[in-house]
Amino acid sequence: MTMEKTFDAALEEPEIYRRWEEAGAFRAGANARPGAESFCIMIPPPNVTGSLHMGHAFNNTLQDILVRWKRMQGFDVLWQPGQDHAGIATQMVVERELAREGLDRRQLGREKFLEKVWEWKEKSGGTIIAQLKRLGASCDWSRNRFTMDEGFQKAVIEAFVRLYEEGLIYRGKRLVNWDPKFETAISDLEVENIEVDGHMWHFKYPLAGGETYTYVEKDADGNVILEEERDYISIATTRPETMLGDGAVAVHPEDERYAPIVGKLVEIPVGPKAHRRLIPIIADEYPDPEFGSGAVKITGAHDFNDYEVARRHGIPLYRLMDTRARMRTDGLSYEESATLAGRIARGEISPDEVDIDRINLVPEELRGLDRYEARKRIIEAINAEGLAVTVRDAEGKEVPLVENKKIMQPFGDRSKVVIEPMLTDQWFVDTAKIVGPAIEAVKRGMARGEDERDGRGKPVGTKILPERDAKVYFHWLENIEPWCISRQLWWGHRIPVWYDDEGNAFCAPSFEKAAEKAKKHYREKHGLEVEVLENPLEDEGAPGKRAASQPYTFKAAWISEKPEEQEEAEPVVVRLSRDPDVLDTWFSSGIWPIGTLGWPEDTPELARYFPTDVLVTGFDIIFFWVARMMMMQYALAGERPFHTVYVHALVRDEKGRKMSKSIGNVIDPLELIDEFGADAVRFTLAAMAAMGRDLKLSKDRVKGYRNFVTKIWNAVRFAEMNGVYESYDTRRPGEVPAATATVNRWIIGETARAREAVDAALGQYRFNDAAATLYGFAWGTVFDWYVEFSKPLLQGEDAALAEETRKVMGWVLDQVLTLLHPFIPFVTEALWGRLGPRDKMLVHADWPTWTTEALLDAEADCEINWVIALVEGIRSARAQLRVPAGAKVDLLTVELDGKGREALDRNAALISRLARIGEIGTAERVPEGAVTVAVEGGLFALPLGEVIDIAAERARLEKTLAKLEKEVAGLEKRLANPRFVENAAPQVVEETREQAAQRREERDKLREALSRLGPIG
Repeated sequence: MTMEKTFDAALEEPEIYRRWEEAGAFRAGANARPGAESFCIMIPPPNVTGSLHMGHAFNNTLQDILVRWKRMQGFDVLWQPGQDHAGIATQMVVERELAREGLDRRQLGREKFLEKVWEWKEKSGGTIIAQLKRLGASCDWSRNRFTMDEGFQKAVIEAFVRLYEEGLIYRGKRLVNWDPKFETAISDLEVENIEVDGHMWHFKYPLAGGETYTYVEKDADGNVILEEERDYISIATTRPETMLGDGAVAVHPEDERYAPIVGKLVEIPVGPKAHRRLIPIIADEYPDPEFGSGAVKITGAHDFNDYEVARRHGIPLYRLMDTRARMRTDGLSYEESATLAGRIARGEISPDEVDIDRINLVPEELRGLDRYEARKRIIEAINAEGLAVTVRDAEGKEVPLVENKKIMQPFGDRSKVVIEPMLTDQWFVDTAKIVGPAIEAVKRGMARGEDERDGRGKPVGTKILPERDAKVYFHWLENIEPWCISRQLWWGHRIPVWYDDEGNAFCAPSFEKAAEKAKKHYREKHGLEVEVLENPLEDEGAPGKRAASQPYTFKAAWISEKPEEQEEAEPVVVRLSRDPDVLDTWFSSGIWPIGTLGWPEDTPELARYFPTDVLVTGFDIIFFWVARMMMMQYALAGERPFHTVYVHALVRDEKGRKMSKSIGNVIDPLELIDEFGADAVRFTLAAMAAMGRDLKLSKDRVKGYRNFVTKIWNAVRFAEMNGVYESYDTRRPGEVPAATATVNRWIIGETARAREAVDAALGQYRFNDAAATLYGFAWGTVFDWYVEFSKPLLQGEDAALAEETRKVMGWVLDQVLTLLHPFIPFVTEALWGRLGPRDKMLVHADWPTWTTEALLDAEADCEINWVIALVEGIRSARAQLRVPAGAKVDLLTVELDGKGREALDRNAALISRLARIGEIGTAERVPEGAVTVAVEGGLFALPLGEVIDIAAERARLEKTLAKLEKEVAGLEKRLANPRFVENAAPQVVEETREQAAQRREERDKLREALSRLGPIG
């Protein structure tokens, strides 16, 4: 059957994938040799709400290359797929759908809302799976997991309970990123810091009792430039609404301007005058004397830096806002609150003696206002009272000092509203207690030698590649903070803690287990046997309500402390209410390696595949996911989750810009697959995957590699049309054919050389080097050189030589398809199945193990590579000097050793055809009007005087070279400037380096061309 002229990717790729799945080609252990070593990769679970973007395509292409390579090598391979339930993202999607129907989740209630989420998940949650299949991802889909499936939920709950019982999880009050739209805490990764137009207001905080001090400013030389008596300290703020919660004003301990007033009290210039609050001036290293006035207001409940200062100095934390970022309406009156806060500031009572959260320092007239409306009114009140710092405007009039400046503001990546640092009750993992093994494992991995293995034959420790990313890992873990794991959402893993009316917490994997703990508690504490019931779901209130308002209070039956009354009372009923919060999705994904393998049960899969081998992930989640998996696996399973972490960079646009919908430069991988096929997209990503360097992707790059896919197809078609598959036995790709012809002996050695280089590159995760080797070998060595060299043999009169060449070509092309398969699986599988009967599909073909030691023929290698060098040298000279493509030129031998003479004699016809040579002759010296071509052991000349205008060509080259020399000098001068390298955007510096390298290469080629013209008169 004659092959089609082209490969129809749109038609064939889905059919090929279907056949792989029907054959069970991706199942764990498929194609494994008896007693094979395991190789396991855990897919970073994409959000169930997601669709394939370029980051997914890049990440999963690299994983698939490793997985297919290892599977063909006969390893027992598991690529574990799954999706994350994506708490906040999924809840947002479903709430949006409900809004279209005029519904709100609170109207539905928690139980019915969760039913709606599951309905949506069943209908739309599999989108990304289908898209990964289009990419060619060879996951074991029969084992697909979801972080909310029954088994994984069990694992998550068990993890929480174990850590809680070991004292590693606790509930406490800390500052978190609070999203006012979704009314939940969110992680740093879900916060986008965006530069916006902002304002800096400058206000006066009067000293208590009308005290004054001498304020002195000096220049860099110590000369006094301002001296005046002041009864205030100047404060600058971008968020005036938070002034209400100030607990102190901080100055640097070495700031001489404020030394006389450290320890004094100042008045916050907002609120009713009769109850103005006084706060202390403290000394702390945090303020920068050179920034603003050098004095900083400390609002510990609403700013992360202030929070740390407040903790160091024991300053109370006064919360000002509710869960929707409106000014609080709960708690004590302003008068009562201000009185208590004043007593704390004067040291009359300790903050520990009062319920700080009941203190509401928002004046009655501001309560219930949105934070920005409150800001507006506070500014108006301060200005009206004359407590704003003033400057003179252009007309000489004194006006409040307000700086218009760019500020970095945190936004929720999904809600798009400004995030409020909020002091809330949350659940935390005490990471300081579990971080040690995670640090030590990476230290050991980074220092390991090539042959250092553990008892299972795996590399010791955990190595992070590129090594620079290990610094990020160590920085986070060596400065670890408690990990907030609770979220005020409805969709997610419900925190397995139940409370009674006394606030006693009972942590258990189920209500039944919690009830047992409650019964034991009442039996031991009260001597009572009680009936324990669970409050219905709807009695719990909205998620997050408790987080920023009052402590837990729950309904429960009254329990008498008097035994005589107890005897006559009705049976005691204790009602338990479950914590309304859910766990952060990073907590559940933190146990992804063990949870997907069946933990906490001792499953065969857990024993076989854990620890896993390699994690392929993005640099942006080194701390959020990688470090947490390391800590969690050690805490729960006592073992590292993987021995290698390969951290890939970003996929950017062709100009090096981050892809953004607002810029309009987002490249959709599915559109690329539609246009160019999955193979071209995959090979492009692999070819550009230089370790530690961002990819600059363009459609033209993908189009170029689509041409490579076409070239593979055409090369095999050429072989088919020349009878290769009538001679070559496709059932025996593992047998190297006998070869006598020099070119056939040479290509067999080149194949072994390519195999060794690919394996070496993949073994070191140098995907781009492996792709470059394959591209050069397939297109250059095989499709160009070998195909051309073979034509005279295939079409010659020596039947035996033709038969040998057909067999060798069939074998070589099979090796090409095999080596390329992990990178471009679809077209290689399609060709594999078309060429003749096979014992198995290419996806399970045996990976070659040929070595150059066994297959390289030194004599053939030397001769053919000498011929190639000569042809390339002639072609280069012709191109540089713009010799017309159709013109034939003579070739003169000026110097040539014995080996070169033999090679020339045996391959003269081939050289003449490939280099477009007329006559081959000899000369004692380089004649006038000729250019030189040097090869090993010889020197040749090309007489060009009658073919090109030498003087004009020299002038052109010299003019172009002069321009390039100037450009190179300018670029190198720019790069030698430390200010440019340090201050310019990293992508600009990188682009400049690339331009300089490109220009130097062009310059060197021109110098070479001019040197060829040297002897021409």
